[in-house]
Amino acid sequence: MKISPTSISDVVLLEPKVFGDSRGFFFESYNEDAFRQAVGQEVRFVQDNHSRSARGVLRGLHYQVKQPQGKLVRVVRGTVFDVAVDIRPASPTFGKWVGVELSEDNHRQLWVPPGLAHGFLVLSESADFLYKTTDYYAPQYERSIAWNDPAIGIRWPLNGEPTLSAKDAAAPTMADGLRRDAE
Repeated sequence: MKISPTSISDVVLLEPKVFGDSRGFFFESYNEDAFRQAVGQEVRFVQDNHSRSARGVLRGLHYQVKQPQGKLVRVVRGTVFDVAVDIRPASPTFGKWVGVELSEDNHRQLWVPPGLAHGFLVLSESADFLYKTTDYYAPQYERSIAWNDPAIGIRWPLNGEPTLSAKDAAAPTMADGLRRDAE
């Protein structure tokens, strides 16, 4: 497995060794020992999620104020632009973002540790997005940050406006959201 650090030290890009021939391919999508070595810590996953979205759908930027979720994300059909934003106030990379393309062809995975916001934009006709989480989904603690917050400045590869959920369309800026979370 190839392990690539990103500009946010805890966010890691993982690229498995893919073995292919005329019949198709095989790769190990998760190995506990290899993952622990890649991220430098013991991680316990408790939930697997699968979403399907159409071209132009942008999901995020999501986080949980209690029960924060670390996420190991990948795409099994299609292509997405995947983003992690550091929202940990004490972090040296607070407010910074990392974006990578994940696809069924490149087999990449991104480790987004607890305490970061996460989102993705579908670039293909549709995409099936899989992710393992380190804690359970808790809707009462879920929050969103505006996908286009100018203070973060994510350069989404967009042509026009994305398709958003009502919750994501109404999301506050990072500063407003974190201020409200602290109250």
